Amino acid sequence: MKKILAIVILFLMIFSIVLIKQYNSIQKKHEAVNASFSEVFNQYQRRYDLIPNLVNTVKSYTIYEKEVLENVIKARSSVGKININADQIDDPKLVIKYQNAQNELSSSITKLLAISEQYPDLKASSLYQDLMVQLEGTENRISVARSRQIETINQYNAQLREFPAIIIASYMDYQPINQIPPSNDSKIAVVPKVEL
Repeated sequence: MKKILAIVILFLMIFSIVLIKQYNSIQKKHEAVNASFSEVFNQYQRRYDLIPNLVNTVKSYTIYEKEVLENVIKARSSVGKININADQIDDPKLVIKYQNAQNELSSSITKLLAISEQYPDLKASSLYQDLMVQLEGTENRISVARSRQIETINQYNAQLREFPAIIIASYMDYQPINQIPPSNDSKIAVVPKVEL
């Protein structure tokens, strides 16, 4: 009888340790997802902050392209109206609304950059060139942050479906996190000219 009790106690201890490790792992991965969302939001904010400088620089050269500049300003304003942080990632409607506003802003910036091709003096301006480098760097950072975000969400969601983590996930009411849908910017991307 003592042997059976010892085996049951040992089994319960091992099972408890496994559950605790799984719980801690879920927590770490959930925090990684929150951190990845925060990084994406940070990079979007950097781009948001660069836009007024870009618009003002281009404005002096592109008086006739008022509509495009207004669309960039309007898209930036739309992004500014949506307040979201990593704690709100469980609300897919809010996340999609935020991402759609970011996609609209990307589209407006792409059109603005296409128009800037018509102004050689603008392209020669050191202020404009510096802003383009910063904007390009920001777009690259957004891309890297989004890639990391996708990976952390995938890891988190996969763990929630593994045994024994699925027990903890269902007991603690952890839900998979939806991926942010990709943007459709590839359809309107400006192909750079290569002049030799």
